[in-house]
Amino acid sequence: MNTASVPVDPTIFKAYDVRGIYGENLNDEVAYRIGRAAAQYLQVPEIAVGRDMRNSSPQLAAALLRGITDQGVNAIDLGMTTTDGLYFAVGKFNYPAGIMITASHNPGKYNGLKFCRAQAFPISLESGLADIRDLAVSGNFSEPSSKGQAIKRDISDDYVKHALSFIDVNKVRPLKVVIDAGNGMAGLIMAKVFQHLPCELVPLYFELDGNFPNHPASPIEPENMVDVQKKVREVGADLGAAFDGDADRMFPVDEHGDLVDGSMVIASVSNSLLHKFPGSTILYNLIVSKSVPELINKLGGKAVRTRVGHSYIKAEMRKLNGIFGGEHSGHFYFRDNWYADSGLIAFLIMLELVSVENKPLSELLKPLDHGVRSGEINSTVSDVQGKLHALEEHFSKNAQSVDHLDGITLDFGDWWFNVRPSNTEPLLRLNLEANSRELMEQKRERGARFHSPVGARLQKSSRATI
Repeated sequence: MNTASVPVDPTIFKAYDVRGIYGENLNDEVAYRIGRAAAQYLQVPEIAVGRDMRNSSPQLAAALLRGITDQGVNAIDLGMTTTDGLYFAVGKFNYPAGIMITASHNPGKYNGLKFCRAQAFPISLESGLADIRDLAVSGNFSEPSSKGQAIKRDISDDYVKHALSFIDVNKVRPLKVVIDAGNGMAGLIMAKVFQHLPCELVPLYFELDGNFPNHPASPIEPENMVDVQKKVREVGADLGAAFDGDADRMFPVDEHGDLVDGSMVIASVSNSLLHKFPGSTILYNLIVSKSVPELINKLGGKAVRTRVGHSYIKAEMRKLNGIFGGEHSGHFYFRDNWYADSGLIAFLIMLELVSVENKPLSELLKPLDHGVRSGEINSTVSDVQGKLHALEEHFSKNAQSVDHLDGITLDFGDWWFNVRPSNTEPLLRLNLEANSRELMEQKRERGARFHSPVGARLQKSSRATI
């Protein structure tokens, strides 16, 4: 059957997901076509479907479910859930595939879809999403002998129980905790989680609202952390955290309301896991602080460095049986969570660590953190590869080591930096760390001066400590 009269814009299919503006290049008919394409391509008996709280998500979910069932495949309708909840459902209940309707941290006008196979294995352009795209664009669907059924299932209680299994709830002290849900899906799941904890929950923006009336659900931007920082200080909380729109990423603050970056989350979670499971393999991407592999090695673990991006780190974790993996961007992956990311699990482990050590979070992190980081700084350049070559030529003379695992990384001993290209834009992304703030600022400014003669435009840093 050909339904090509409905146009599908192929550019909404990105490297790891589908992302578009509802009512423009993403609508119900497009979702229907994607549902049929996914069902036909995946050749599975059933597909689990979850959605977030965006205004357009109910309509897109209904259309997607209809497309899946019209193609003769059963659809497990999970209703509203988090992205990590969808991954959990696929892994725990052995569903052969899953689709999450969300645009993560993007503004309310956006929506999208994330795909995975059995055991929460991600589907990217390189591993099937391009084929789903081509089928959706062409509309050349086979006609099934019968339609599938849509079956509702609520997995929220099961997921909360699973997440709590990563800690000893009996060891958690009655801490005061501020959670900023940003009007996203964390408002649904965190309320259920804290029913099982002795802690005092101070909720911020738990009302599910796809208009994001308080601030964007993008806590990687420091301006969107201001409210949780202020509330922690105001109520004298022991710690706080903010989640993004689909609640798979987590960004903590300590008892002073100071930001805790992704590197220190990885360090603290690694610290906890290596005491519970000595000698484990832990993975980290190459722009994470040097403090992370130093700690892992000191505690007897095996530290493995990877490229940036969830598809790379998840693949390596599976290959090496890594117990945990982390990225600077708030993604934290767990072997016993089907190698999928979960900000919730990372948060719970940090909560347990603060409880067990009976020390403020800032005191726990201080001995782990030996560097000062620039945060990620983006530069718009006309010739990405030419600029990378020029940077290497200019800086490599005095470097102790140079590698090309992802862009270029040059290490000078007391400071290092990585510059890597964006997958989707004409951008170079700079991350720099030094042994002192003075040295970090000096080297960061030198890098900025190096960019300016060729017309590079420095963009706002995400989570910069500058």
